[in-house]
Amino acid sequence: MNTKDRYNRQIILPEIGDSGQDKLSKAKVLVIGAGGLGASILPYLTAAGVGEIGIVDDDVIEISNLHRQVIYKSSAVGKYKADEAKLMLADLNPSIKVNAIAEKLFGNNAISIFEKYDIIVDATDNIAIKYLINDACIVTNKPMVYGSIFRFQGQVSVFNYQNGPTYRCLYPDENTQSVNCEDAGVIGITVGIIGMLQANEVIKMILEIGEVLSGKILVYNILNNEQQKYDFEKNTTVVINKKAFEEKYNVVENQVEEVLAKEILDKINNGEVLFLDVRNEDEVPKINFKNGVQIPLMNLRSEMKKLNPNQTIYVFCQSGIRSKIAVELLQKHQFKNVKSIAGGALALNKLLKRKV
Repeated sequence: MNTKDRYNRQIILPEIGDSGQDKLSKAKVLVIGAGGLGASILPYLTAAGVGEIGIVDDDVIEISNLHRQVIYKSSAVGKYKADEAKLMLADLNPSIKVNAIAEKLFGNNAISIFEKYDIIVDATDNIAIKYLINDACIVTNKPMVYGSIFRFQGQVSVFNYQNGPTYRCLYPDENTQSVNCEDAGVIGITVGIIGMLQANEVIKMILEIGEVLSGKILVYNILNNEQQKYDFEKNTTVVINKKAFEEKYNVVENQVEEVLAKEILDKINNGEVLFLDVRNEDEVPKINFKNGVQIPLMNLRSEMKKLNPNQTIYVFCQSGIRSKIAVELLQKHQFKNVKSIAGGALALNKLLKRKV
């Protein structure tokens, strides 16, 4: 099929034309997160003809993802999101290049990955990762297209665009806690709308048309269809350079220790250690240990006093993502020996079934 046939309806727009389509074909965009936001962003960038798209996500597809992460099939449950997203996008538009990066974003890989792309899109629901993305964008001089969801409301902005305000200018307090979709709940329509607004910012920057949301944050409420835009200024006192970046993130990451579920099976019912389940109470499979306690991640800060900071604590969630956040939080409050269980409750449950 001729390229003009595929893109004809957008090429005839005066603001795009052949030159605009050429800009799209040469653009390289990295999307961090292939969940709800990513599932909306990725197809539209692909369909528009963005030449190269990278996808960073180390998570696997769960059945509870499918109501909002609409690019995945039920048969893909248990497979890596990045890999499945690549297959879907390649089928949607075989003329573009898609790079699946099925690994977690860290300080020690962010810079090298970001340097290969023109625009970085934040499609995550993790505050710590958003600061990491922001800081890596500053070091590599890349714009960051930000999206965030809380129940029926979403936010969109563009940071570090042409030396404009950054994420830290809008949210200077790095210790702010937020509730992710697993804890707060979400409907697919919300992430769909916000993700498409993010994709729109990417397209505008590539084509150099319209007004980019730099120094502005758009807040959209799907229940009443109200939206507001707020201005914010650049904070020139915030300085992030490569040396400061490496010192900050390498130290934090080296403190988070992961253990495999099979390595700690002999610790079950050992009164000297504690298994901390940071999932919500309604999540399955249920993991009941005599030396276990359940405190949902959203309540951990307020209920931390229930725990002994000198005890060895193995933290688990559903698949091993929230448990890392919990470990970082506990370490900041002087807990000495806290470890995250890789694979979480899913890995534990599988091993326990074999043991029986």
